[in-house]
Amino acid sequence: MIINIVGAGPAGLLFALLIKRRFPASRIRVFEQNPPDATFGFGVVFSLNALAFLERDVPDFHEQLVSRLESWPMQRIVHRDERVDIDGNGFSAIGRLELNHFIQELCAGAGVEIEYHRAIQALDEVNDCDLLVGADGANSFVRRTLDAAFEPQIEWLSNRFAWYGTRQMFECLSLTFRGNLDGSFVAHHYRHSPSMSTFVVECDAETWRCAGLDRMSDEQSRAYCERVFAPDLGGRRLVSNKSIWRQFPLLTTRRWHAGNTILIGDALRTVHFSIGSGTRLAFEDAIALDRAFGEAGANVPRALAVFERERRPIVEKIIAAANASSFWYERLPEKMQLEPWRLAYDYMMRSGRMTDERLRELSPRFMARIAKERQRLFNGGEK
Repeated sequence: MIINIVGAGPAGLLFALLIKRRFPASRIRVFEQNPPDATFGFGVVFSLNALAFLERDVPDFHEQLVSRLESWPMQRIVHRDERVDIDGNGFSAIGRLELNHFIQELCAGAGVEIEYHRAIQALDEVNDCDLLVGADGANSFVRRTLDAAFEPQIEWLSNRFAWYGTRQMFECLSLTFRGNLDGSFVAHHYRHSPSMSTFVVECDAETWRCAGLDRMSDEQSRAYCERVFAPDLGGRRLVSNKSIWRQFPLLTTRRWHAGNTILIGDALRTVHFSIGSGTRLAFEDAIALDRAFGEAGANVPRALAVFERERRPIVEKIIAAANASSFWYERLPEKMQLEPWRLAYDYMMRSGRMTDERLRELSPRFMARIAKERQRLFNGGEK
């Protein structure tokens, strides 16, 4: 069997590795337009649940990955200079480039062929195969070429964000809210290596324009964000890596496969970064597609049907939660009016899937704080 994969990100590389293990005699080729050392952004985050599924489904991969991760057992909300810690909400992170290098090495050892600096100009270059996998990201060439077959839909969020890095180290995954005369800002930040952190700055569209960020150069924009978050950066600079201001696309596709072509990862659908599940879903897609071939053997049409049947209901639930989370951030100025504890609680309930009972089990110390604040208000304390 010949399998061609367009895109050497986490989804494409992990699927290449798994399917080569399943069918050792098959020819597995990955085509990537960028060099092996190129990547957008800085770090990626995994929740404890994400690592649990990796440990269950690909234990050897998980065992090698965990030693490369930065991990912490809680999340922190910073608002009006007050810290609110949310226990039990643990995450881990790794640099995007380090993650890619790790999987590249595993693929090379398994006999996967990876061709870098290969920009595909037409599907005729790669579709002479039994299976073609589009794992080439949100701006997927494969999906755009077969647009009529996949029927994608895109909704653009109004908020703007820029993905920076910094040498400032942070204790845990944190959301820091800051305001100035121009408007409201939030930073999503966490360490992803012993010497580097990710620092994503987000603001609403009105704040973005009032601050003049729509007219600033990269250097001016970084300097502005450094001033906004000076109390949090500890004198460290922000580092740019294609850190332009962007709007997030909420992408879905009506159909997941067309003929012998299947989409996975961000090529198939995007998941807002605020729930930290983009890379998790990319990995889960790769695992589920490989597992489908475990059920169907080399029968490609059957395998693709199995993949969609088993995977779509799970993905749709996560997309619903991610979209609810993204819409929470779209109301950033409104949320900034809340007291720190109220904002933290509202944030934890943003997806619509969390209940007080579940949150008490997950984060007992945090919910003890919430109960105390509610009692204070009941007793006539200040709002």
